[in-house]
Amino acid sequence: MKIAIIMGSDSDFPIVEKALEVLKKFDVEYDVRVLSAHRTPFEALEFAKNADAHYELIIGAAGKAAHLPGVIAGVSCLPVIGLPIKSSTMDGLDSLLSIVQMPNGVPVATVAIDGAENAALLAVQILSVKYEILRTKYKAYKVEMADKVKAKDKALQEKLGR
Repeated sequence: MKIAIIMGSDSDFPIVEKALEVLKKFDVEYDVRVLSAHRTPFEALEFAKNADAHYELIIGAAGKAAHLPGVIAGVSCLPVIGLPIKSSTMDGLDSLLSIVQMPNGVPVATVAIDGAENAALLAVQILSVKYEILRTKYKAYKVEMADKVKAKDKALQEKLGR
C-alpha cells in the first residue's frame, strides 16, 4: 500500500509533514513531491496520468488558487484528498473553496484548512477497505484517542474535587 502526497510548493511541507507522521504510525508507504498545477503543469499532468501504476491514493496539498488536487483528480482515476493550505491572503479560505468547489464528475475529498492529520487518517480509512490490517490499526487508534479523552476528564474531575 503506497500513496502519493503532492504539494504545490515546498512552503507547504511544514503542514504536510504532520500527515507523514500519521502515515508512519500506520505503516503506510508514501512518496512526497512538489508539483504545481500552474508552474509545472506538464509535469503535474504526467504524474497524474501515471499515478495509478504506483499509488492507490493521492493527497494533494495546495494554497491560494489551490488547483493542484482538482487537476490531478481530473486526470487520474485514483481517489484524491485535497488538503487546503492556509495562505497569507485569505487565511486559507481561498484554498478551501478552490479545492472543495469541484464540478460534477471530478470529486475531491477535502479536509479542513491545514488538516494534514485528517487527510492522512482519511487516506488510512479509504485504504482500510482493502487492507484489513489498517482497519485493525485504525480501530485501535480510535480506542487510544478515546482513552486519552477519558483520562483528561478524570484528571479534571479530580482537580475539581468531584
